[in-house]
Amino acid sequence: MADPVLSVRDLTASFRTEGRWREVLHGVSFDVGPRETVALVGESGSGKSVSAMAILRLLPRDSCRVGGSVRFDGRELLSASDAEMRRVRGDSVAMIFQEPMTSLNPVLTIGFQIAEALIQHRGLSRSAAEAEALRLLDKVRIPAARTRLHEYPHRFSGGMRQRVMIAMALACRPKLLIADEPTTALDVTIQAQILDLIKSLQDDEGMSVLFITHDMGVVAEIADRTVVVYRGRAVEAGPTARIFDAPAEPYTRALLAAVPRLGAMAGRSRPLRFPVVDRDTGAEGAMPETPDTVRAAERPVLEVRDLTTRFDIRSGLFGRVTGRIHAVERVSFSVAAGETLALVGESGCGKSTTGRSILRLIEPLSGSVLLDGEDVMALDPKALRVRRQRMQMIFQDPFASLDPRMSVGAAVAEPLLINRLATRREARQRAEDLLAKVGLSPETANRFPHEFSGGQRQRICIARALALKPRLIVADEAVSALDVSVKAQVVNLMLDLQADMGLAYLMISHDMAVVERMSHRVAVMYLGEIVEIGPRAAVFGDPQHPYTRKLLAAVPVPDPARRRDRHGLADDEIRSPIRAPDHVAPERHYREVSPGHVVQLWGADWAGPAARDVAA
Repeated sequence: MADPVLSVRDLTASFRTEGRWREVLHGVSFDVGPRETVALVGESGSGKSVSAMAILRLLPRDSCRVGGSVRFDGRELLSASDAEMRRVRGDSVAMIFQEPMTSLNPVLTIGFQIAEALIQHRGLSRSAAEAEALRLLDKVRIPAARTRLHEYPHRFSGGMRQRVMIAMALACRPKLLIADEPTTALDVTIQAQILDLIKSLQDDEGMSVLFITHDMGVVAEIADRTVVVYRGRAVEAGPTARIFDAPAEPYTRALLAAVPRLGAMAGRSRPLRFPVVDRDTGAEGAMPETPDTVRAAERPVLEVRDLTTRFDIRSGLFGRVTGRIHAVERVSFSVAAGETLALVGESGCGKSTTGRSILRLIEPLSGSVLLDGEDVMALDPKALRVRRQRMQMIFQDPFASLDPRMSVGAAVAEPLLINRLATRREARQRAEDLLAKVGLSPETANRFPHEFSGGQRQRICIARALALKPRLIVADEAVSALDVSVKAQVVNLMLDLQADMGLAYLMISHDMAVVERMSHRVAVMYLGEIVEIGPRAAVFGDPQHPYTRKLLAAVPVPDPARRRDRHGLADDEIRSPIRAPDHVAPERHYREVSPGHVVQLWGADWAGPAARDVAA
């Protein structure tokens, strides 16, 4: 058997906090063989990223101690000099970080940044380095690479920025690539492209990969072996197929039970809670059937008709309008009490703009939004403020939407005080009751946002959204950045609250597996338009539009036996929604393919006397 490229033995890491050393890694050991992909999996805080940073000695020396052994290609890295480590980093070992925008210098072109690594490690001239940078951009399949070589990072989408990071990592042809959550925040189609790209480049370059993630679907897609990390310890390791088929540790079983599996809802008409598995014992708790909450007989809580939102693009000395972003184009749908309508699609398709336009956080150009029969678009600012009590929003990043200087109890109570619906004492009591309702102790009201985990912060945001007893909640990617087990807890909480309070949810998401688990109906958006809408079972079981099929085909399957070598997805970005100032959007027609299941017509296949046009 060939010697491992990377051998980690009894790796420990301790951080100095409040004058004491606190150990966070407790003797982690694993190997990565030649051309092998090893996945390091676990929840946030388990020690995955700290392990990677310790391997490359990127942790601060003054506040961190690292022990054990890290041997790369036979060399001990923990005792290597700083000069030796600089030669190793970016040359023999490369790393892709989770957030490419914070890893790229915003004031330097991407071509300059890739060339910098080539000049530093391979001694190339500036012109030779730029030529090689262009070759690398072509290799990671960036469209029109020659024209984009001298563009800045902000001109690229998230998926394309991640491709740039991969190009930088591969510049010096490393023997080992460490990828730290490289696909966590990406849409399913872009995620599938990045996974295919890493696998293809691995085959071409013969490198080994250490892939750090909490997404078990991604693990099943890409990893040869898996190491499960829990509370700073490697609790289980082995071939990926064995880990999925017969997990030995309770924590591994809990992780796998929390993974949403596309197709698991076949034959079910209502949303379904995730099973709750004890992490320490592996025991699975009772999973009560989600009650039927939809009140279809009543008038819908939300009725959206022909909603259109555009943004002017101005340039020149006098700010002349040179183009318009058609972010939302004639979108129509309704949401009943107790119902969840999921709005799905890639980043840039108009999902979030639709949600913000409904609440008039962004002013739409035209259309109507009826909340309990009242047109929100016709309200003056004072009346709108009152009506917003009945419609609330949960944002994607809970930390960014909470004031770091305000205790969570004050944050939850604030809507009641601003709207003069309670005294300070009553608001405080109501805040504690709401925190208890979302599974947090009332005593936590005095703590601040930084003292909570990501999942707990999202629970706080849900409690704040419930403070005014709304009829409608717009949940904008409310669980996309959470670990699988925390995601399952928050989804279960939202389903329980819907059953108790009859809430109508407009759920904005690109996570198709969670959407299938949680929604009653699904609307698929592309370039600001709804291209397919219908009952969840119909859209997932019999997708009609090519774009819907593309989204579903890109979802990683958490089953190594069904691993696909290639997704066969196109590498292009979502088309631009920018149009000329005088552009007139074409009239769209729809066909009802089954009761409530409506698809936008496209191509010649849908033309003919049998087609029946219906409103979306």
